[in-house]
Formats: sequence, structure tokens, C-alpha cells
Amino acid sequence: MPPAMPPIMIDGAGQGVVSPHSSIPSALPERKIDRRRFLRMAGIAAAATALAPASALAMLSAPVTPRRLKFYNLHTGEQLDVVYHENGRYVAQALAEINHILRDFRANAVKPIHPSLLDLVVAIRHRLHTNAEVAVISGYRTPQTNAMLAAHSDGVAHHSLHMDGMALDWRVPGRTLEQLHRAALAMRGGGVGYYPRSDFIHVDVGRVRYW
Repeated sequence: MPPAMPPIMIDGAGQGVVSPHSSIPSALPERKIDRRRFLRMAGIAAAATALAPASALAMLSAPVTPRRLKFYNLHTGEQLDVVYHENGRYVAQALAEINHILRDFRANAVKPIHPSLLDLVVAIRHRLHTNAEVAVISGYRTPQTNAMLAAHSDGVAHHSLHMDGMALDWRVPGRTLEQLHRAALAMRGGGVGYYPRSDFIHVDVGRVRYW
């Protein structure tokens, strides 16, 4: 029986990278997709494309005011429940708190998280009819952390969207990963990666794509 593989995190291009953190499931996602899975993924994406509008927030059945998010950082154990948008504007202090909880915990480095990423997460949770917390696996990553992770994998992108504060790896308690994946695909808000063996999805606000 082969030895257990180390846990992974995902860069902004959807590439698998090794993470030394032990709280994340230890199995790497499959690197090769068989024909049956490929056809299934293609079918899901095609259906989502046919039904989804271009804007993430346009998927909301009614404007969400205020916009509120709850986070639980699986690496640090930190929690945050904050209204980051109300009265037609983003709340600077709330954004700063979100930037902190989504920081690169290895380097203890903070970078602004793109507000459109937060809006995308709100829209996905709204579609799932849940107010559950966002269980955070990976938010911002410094170039140094990205380089360290890249040293463990030849497939790591040199410039990950995590480095731009534009990507999040996460899951939602009370909803299956497949439900979260389908909701994210339906938004067409950017990239979506599906990693069932490691129990999270990747979303970003780059170009629309999936893997």
C-alpha cells in the first residue's frame, strides 16, 4: 500500500501544491481525470453555463443588504462574523478584519482581499440557502510562501491568484462539497476547482474556467 500523501492547497491557476499543515485531509486530488469523470464535469459546467448570468451578484434573488460573512480559519482557529458592505458601500474596518483572517498565516502577512471575491462567496452561500461559516483553507499567499509550496510540486503556477488576494479555497459546513461546487459553477464569477478527496473547492475572480 503506498504511503499517505501530504495535504494540498491550490494556486490561482488550479494547480495542486503541497501544504505542510496537518489539519487538512492528507490525500492529494487525482491528477488524471478519467473519461467518465471528464464527461460528468463537462455536463455540469455546460448546464451551469446555460443557466447562469455573467455577474455573481445577479444570481441573488434579491439584493443582500447588508452583506455579511462568517469565517473560520482552519489553520489558526480564528473566527470572524462581520458585515463588510452596507448602505451601498464597503466597510473599511470590516475589510481589514477579513484581510487579517485570510492572511498568509505562515508569514503572518496581510494583503487586501478583492471585494469581488467576497461578493462571489456571498452569492454562492445565498444560492445554497445557508448562513454557515466559510471554512477557510487558503486565502492570501505571499510570493515566498508560493515559492516554498512550488518547491514541492512542478505544477505550481509562478503567479497564483492567491498572491493577488483574488482566490479562496474553502468548504461550508452543512452543505456537501458537490452542492458547493455546483453553486460555484453556476455563478460564472471566475475559476472553480473541485477537490473532493481533500474536501474543498477553489474559487477565484479571474477568468471563467473550471477543473
